[in-house]
Amino acid sequence: MNDKKMGWVRALLIIIPFLVVSTIFQFIGIIVSGVSLSDLLNNVNNRSEYQETVIQIFSLIATIVITWLFVKYLDKEKYIDIGLSLNKKILHIVSGLILGTVIMILAYYTLIGLNEIELTFINVNTKKIIYSVILFTAVAFSEEILVRGYVLKNFMYSVNKYLALLLSSILFSLMHAANPNINLISFINIFLAGLLLGIVYIHTKNLWFAIALHLSWNLCQSLIGFNVSGQDFYSIINFKIIKSNTFNGGNFGFEGSYFASIIMIILIVAIDVFYRSKQRKCNVNP
Repeated sequence: MNDKKMGWVRALLIIIPFLVVSTIFQFIGIIVSGVSLSDLLNNVNNRSEYQETVIQIFSLIATIVITWLFVKYLDKEKYIDIGLSLNKKILHIVSGLILGTVIMILAYYTLIGLNEIELTFINVNTKKIIYSVILFTAVAFSEEILVRGYVLKNFMYSVNKYLALLLSSILFSLMHAANPNINLISFINIFLAGLLLGIVYIHTKNLWFAIALHLSWNLCQSLIGFNVSGQDFYSIINFKIIKSNTFNGGNFGFEGSYFASIIMIILIVAIDVFYRSKQRKCNVNP
């Protein structure tokens, strides 16, 4: 099924096998990490940073396995062609890491300045920081390989690249629809995050900016004290929210705020304008 026009079929076809394989590998990760079966059966989530990291690593392995099988046997392409070529992409990695970090620092100090949040204490734990880096690196690679590297890439074979970006971002938001503390604004923001993470890909067909931005966004968001997509992870900085609202994001975290919406919309437009302008210059000066 390597007919390029059938890309939309492959993009949808991978969803069920991914869910099955991912569930199996995550269960293996749960066992390997030593999560109590009684906690698992009773749906008690008191996992340590080590356990969460091991489970996420197994989830990444599942993503690589299923996407590799689809790329090799259905797409009949090289795996690196999903957007993993590092050729001249160091700038993409550096800019993605810096951008996510700057956004979260800006968000934190803006909310502090507006008395939306209040610092309570600082907790530096080197081991937990290392686990956080590994965990969010695994998350970034897993989600970007699946959603942008495979799904978006195949949608782009069948439809206009902007429509492909729209469809993949809807899927990305649906993947997070069951997250704790989610509401309408946070659901919309996850969709916008999908657009932001995919906007460079539709112009370059390379994943490294999205992976780096996804990593720095989640990691810095967690370490600075925000919940990450509704989930509470280890934080160096701990603060209390004066009053939960749609400006500070409440218990969903920064991604549940209008502040995040504004920043992401600005970035999406700016990045798209940049690449469209760059393309026009290339067409004028071949």
